[in-house]
Amino acid sequence: MTPGRRSSTFTRLLRHGFTDPSAAERLLDGPELTLVRDDPVLLEALGATADPDLALDGLVRLLEAQHHPHDAIARRELLDTLIAAKPLRDRLLGVLGSSAALTDHLTRHPGDWQVLVTYEPRDLHPDVEEFERGLAEATDPVSLRVAYRRCLLSIAARDVCGTTDLAETAAELADLATATLRAALAIAQADAPEDAAACRLAVIAMGKCGGHELNYVSDVDVIFVAEAAEGASEASALQAATRLASHLMRICSETTVEGSIWPVDANLRPEGRNGPLVRTLSSHLAYYQRWAKTWEFQALLKARPVAGDLDLGRAYVDALDPLVWKAAERENFVADVQKMRRRVVENIPAAEIDRELKLGPGGLRDVEFAVQLLQLVHGRTDPGLRSGTTLDALQALAAGGYVGREDAARLDAAYRFLRSMEHRIQLYRLRRTHLVPEAEADLRRLGRSLGLRADPVAELNREWKRHTGVVRRLHEKLFYRPLLDAVAQLAPGEVRLSPEAARERLVALGYADPAAALRHLEALASGVTRKAAIQRTLLPVLLGWFADSAEPDAGLLNFRKVSDALGKTPWYLRLLRDEGAAAENLARVLSAGRLAPDLLMRAPEAVALLGDGEGSGGGLRPRGRAQLEQEILAAVRRAENAEQGVTASRGVRRRELFRIAAADIVGSYGTEASPVEADQGALVDRVGAAVSDLTAATLAGTLRAVVRGGWGDTLPTRFTIIGMGRFGGHELGYGSDADVLFVHEPQDGVDEHEAAAAANKVVAEMRRLLQLPSADPPLLIDADLRPEGKSGPLVRTLKSYEAYYRRWSLVWESQALLRSEPVAGDEDLGRRFTELIDPLRYPERGLGEDAVREIRRLKARMESERLPRGADPKLHTKLGPGGLSDVEWTVQLLQLRHAHEVPGLRTTRTRGALSAAREAGLLSAEDTEILDEAWVLATRVRNAVMLVRGRAGDTFPTEPRELAAVGRYLGYGAGHAGDMLDAYRRTTRRARTVVDELFYGDGVA
Repeated sequence: MTPGRRSSTFTRLLRHGFTDPSAAERLLDGPELTLVRDDPVLLEALGATADPDLALDGLVRLLEAQHHPHDAIARRELLDTLIAAKPLRDRLLGVLGSSAALTDHLTRHPGDWQVLVTYEPRDLHPDVEEFERGLAEATDPVSLRVAYRRCLLSIAARDVCGTTDLAETAAELADLATATLRAALAIAQADAPEDAAACRLAVIAMGKCGGHELNYVSDVDVIFVAEAAEGASEASALQAATRLASHLMRICSETTVEGSIWPVDANLRPEGRNGPLVRTLSSHLAYYQRWAKTWEFQALLKARPVAGDLDLGRAYVDALDPLVWKAAERENFVADVQKMRRRVVENIPAAEIDRELKLGPGGLRDVEFAVQLLQLVHGRTDPGLRSGTTLDALQALAAGGYVGREDAARLDAAYRFLRSMEHRIQLYRLRRTHLVPEAEADLRRLGRSLGLRADPVAELNREWKRHTGVVRRLHEKLFYRPLLDAVAQLAPGEVRLSPEAARERLVALGYADPAAALRHLEALASGVTRKAAIQRTLLPVLLGWFADSAEPDAGLLNFRKVSDALGKTPWYLRLLRDEGAAAENLARVLSAGRLAPDLLMRAPEAVALLGDGEGSGGGLRPRGRAQLEQEILAAVRRAENAEQGVTASRGVRRRELFRIAAADIVGSYGTEASPVEADQGALVDRVGAAVSDLTAATLAGTLRAVVRGGWGDTLPTRFTIIGMGRFGGHELGYGSDADVLFVHEPQDGVDEHEAAAAANKVVAEMRRLLQLPSADPPLLIDADLRPEGKSGPLVRTLKSYEAYYRRWSLVWESQALLRSEPVAGDEDLGRRFTELIDPLRYPERGLGEDAVREIRRLKARMESERLPRGADPKLHTKLGPGGLSDVEWTVQLLQLRHAHEVPGLRTTRTRGALSAAREAGLLSAEDTEILDEAWVLATRVRNAVMLVRGRAGDTFPTEPRELAAVGRYLGYGAGHAGDMLDAYRRTTRRARTVVDELFYGDGVA
């Protein structure tokens, strides 16, 4: 070839899409390919393929593979046909440029290109019978594989040329699978005629094969049903059927030089891989009536008899059909389906999740799950929805008004595009994969195969992400938005979801009062105001978040209340619409129980705290003690009297309690922006510290307000408040009282009686003002841990405390003082009180045996006398075995015995003392972990009960929805309250074993 001509050919090849024109030139210089090089039509046809380089290389290999005696004639015939017959040219080159695997098949069986020559109407859309004729000559596994690939070649040719669309190609692949299963069964029966005679065996296609929407390479899911033939026993028939089914699976699955067809997967059968491969119809029916899980009925949506005894197969489908369409009535139906979907996503390797076409977020499985969910909900009363094919079902849902037509059309387009990507990825090597390739050449071929030619890689990525984004919003679009159509005309001219259908959907979502829910939706979404328009945008998403909780009705009702209170403020709806975290945080908080919504309803403007950052009031990050005290004291200074000052303090406390509770709920339930926090101990510590700091700041503000209101700037006596119990330990929960001691010391020159009167008046006024009925929750002050208990004076001087502790102190008081810490008032007096009690709580020589026996006696007495009548001891978080009291008394006994020599034990915090005991070798790492886990869990349960019920409690709720809400807070999904209780019993049982050894036995050193 002359240099000028070579340059011209190189340029033409480059223009036609060849990425390696030099290699292509070398191939075209062959004697038989000069026709191709010099024929602009053939070069253009090569350039129209997904990968012109791959197509040309495949054509060369195919020509070289003509091995029969008249190979020169055969090669010439192939070239002449390519030149003269456009249909063959497009089909053959299209396959060669898209599938290296089918090119390999053609080189092994070079005459098979002839199957692409015919171009008759029946050839365009062959059915099962047509494919059966194509497989008819197969009499063994190898010949069946060859015939299967030959049929697959014709399907791929129509696909890549655009003769068939995605749905038609998927249906043809399913029909070919049906014909192949029939052929494989025929081979198995011919190999074992005695087994064939002993039973009636039906093959039920499931999954994509059953749904008539198969991939190029996919497991073919099946279920086998058998009955005894006349004269055979059931046992022998099942044995024969099992042998036939196993042989069928081997024929299709085994790999030879011709490759395999596809794996036959029977794991969707009852009991999965642990169950018998073949069952009778009555056995199947009994299983589904008694034991089947929700997902198994979802899988049966696609069940279709395809091979063997079709009458038996139809009887199987007819018998199970009524059960499928009652599945939506099962408790926790939607939650079960959603949980299964989440589990699928969680199991995707992190390195693959962004490339997963099928299982990843916004992938094919999202579409299929949502469509199936809607089918199961509404197909009970609308038989027109009962299709096993995803796109047909989506079209039926749109026609019936269950999905908006525009939304259905967008989802249809997204599903077709993603499935087409999946098909073309699999077609290249005929390998089962759903991962988008990473190599530039693979992405280029993939993009070109989908008609993206200007910049294939960039266009492919853009279209892929666009369609994935559409699918990511499918839950909103498919399941929730039509609920608004039932109460507000959103899209004129569209069919609206009927009130009956809307109620069915709400019930399936877990709403206990669908009529009330519809009224709330109507009130929120109806009208033409800007407020209603924004609500209509927000509600579909909010409904999904509410449905993901244990109390969806409460969430929706509370949202209506907040919206009624704040709907006219300019910032409220803008916050929810524009700040990513705010709306989801609000939904979680409003549906998590009573405490947080009750706090919010008293001052709805606290919604601003749920936003993303400082502009919304600092977000949900708890505020420190100094910051809280500064704000409260400033409010007290501005107040005209003590009552106004304490009212301001309580207002700050109410707002901050909401902030703490909301942060706890979001951290425990998780949101898209804030996943569930793994360290439960950190959550407990954060809540305990935040509530304790808030209580201390509130007491400091109240003390300042009372002193200013009665004495101006100077009280006749120095005054300090000592935190005790959980308060002193920085471990307060939402429902905890403030355990305190009051200490005073007369100012210089002040009479002791005057000082005592003033101190007692301060305490009385503080307690009164903090419990006044108001919109803010009261703060109860408990001083029962004072010397002499309820019989002793409420306030003592420091000297009085010193005299009492020197002469009368009992061992339980030393134990109680372990968690003493000054929290408000005169800092110097608080420090001196701490110095006074340190020798009592950290005795220099530890505890004597008499003191140890007394502590054990007191503990045993408390367990027997204080446990409420009728309460289950094993579920009582405070006094039950392995509960808070067990862990705390064990830790405190260690402190009383060893704190004088182990400085780390001189802490008021339970978990801190546990850690110090382990570091000092007083506890093993295993025992420390067991006690810590039990203490954290019991504390979380108490917090959960308060959040859910709005009042404190030491036991799990008995009302099912409240129990479910506690479970949700603790990380258990719908329907798993029993698992939660079992886990609690298991955790506390282990802790009690350690306590028995350490506290009651000889384990404490």
